[in-house]
Amino acid sequence: MSWTLTSENHLGETYANHINPFWKEAVETGEFKGKHDVSVHYAWCQPPKTHTHVVISSGRIESLLKYKELMYDFYNNGFAVYILDHRGQGLSGRMTSDPQHGYVADFDDYVDDLLYFCDVIVADKTTEPLHLLCHSMGGAIGTLALLKAPNRFASAVLCSPMFGVRPALPGWLAKCLIYLSLKLQKIGQRESGYFFGQTPYLAYPYAINTLTHSESRYRLFRDLYDDFREIQLGGVTTHWLRAAIEAMNEIERRAHEVKTPILLFSASGDKIIDNRRQLAVARQFAHADVRKIADAYHELFAEADEFRVPVLQQIMSFLQKQGANRKSV
Repeated sequence: MSWTLTSENHLGETYANHINPFWKEAVETGEFKGKHDVSVHYAWCQPPKTHTHVVISSGRIESLLKYKELMYDFYNNGFAVYILDHRGQGLSGRMTSDPQHGYVADFDDYVDDLLYFCDVIVADKTTEPLHLLCHSMGGAIGTLALLKAPNRFASAVLCSPMFGVRPALPGWLAKCLIYLSLKLQKIGQRESGYFFGQTPYLAYPYAINTLTHSESRYRLFRDLYDDFREIQLGGVTTHWLRAAIEAMNEIERRAHEVKTPILLFSASGDKIIDNRRQLAVARQFAHADVRKIADAYHELFAEADEFRVPVLQQIMSFLQKQGANRKSV
C-alpha cells in the first residue's frame, strides 16, 4: 500500500496551511505525575477512522512539538498517535536546578513513565492493541519497556535505536571518567553537572549538522527551539551517562528475551549511534526485521524525502499489518 506523506518542498507553507491547523484542531494535550512526582507532558490524536494505535517514544533533547509533521502524516493515514515528553526534556518537568541539564537518575524512570502513560492515559482512550514507534534514546527506553512488560505492545519499530553511542569509549575509561566527574561534583556540592565536554544548548548551523540531509526540516527544528526556549536542552550530565551505560548494557545482556515483532532501521551514515553494537543487539531479538538505510543520517523521521518517505512507507505498512494480525488472532 502507498501512504500519503508530506514533502520537504514548500514545507514552511505546509506547516502554516495544514500542519499547524491540524495541531490546533485535532491534537489534545495533557500531563500526569510520573515517578517521584515529576510532571510528564503528552499529546494525542485519533482520526475519525482509526485502524492502528501508535505510541511514540522520542529521542534525547526532543519534544513532542518536534513531531508535528510525523503525527500529521500518521493521522492522515488512519493511525492514532500518543506521545509523551520524557522527564527532564521537552515540556515535561526537570529534576535539577538547571533546566538545560540532560539528566535522569535511572532509565527505569523513563520506562515506568512510558508504561504508566500506556496503562492509564492511553488505556482511557482506546482498548485496541498498541504499537510502539521509537527513535534513538526512545529506542533504548522502548526496548526496556518490552523487557519489563512483554505483552504491552503488539509490535515495535525502532529507528536508529540507542544501543551504543559514538564515540564508543572503552568501558574502563568511561567508568573512570564518570567516577572522577561524580567525585568533583560531590566536592563542589553540586546536585548534578555536565559530563566532560558537554555544554548548554547549542544550535549548530545546518552545514555542519550530522542529524539530517534536509535543510528545510533542520531549520524548522532549530526555529522551533528558538521560539520555545523552554524545550531547549543541553548536553548530558554524568548521572545521565551512567544511567545510559547501565541501560545499554542491560539491553545487550537481555536482548534475546525480547519476543515482540520488531522492525528496526539502522542509518548507515549515523554519526551519533554505534551501529556495530546496535546491529549486534538486533541480531539477538527473536523476531526482528533489520533494514539498513544507506547514507542516511541519524534522524530518519526528519531526513530528506529520499530517505524519510520510503522509511515511513515501510513503517506504516508494517504497523498496519501487525495490527491486522493481532485483531485476527
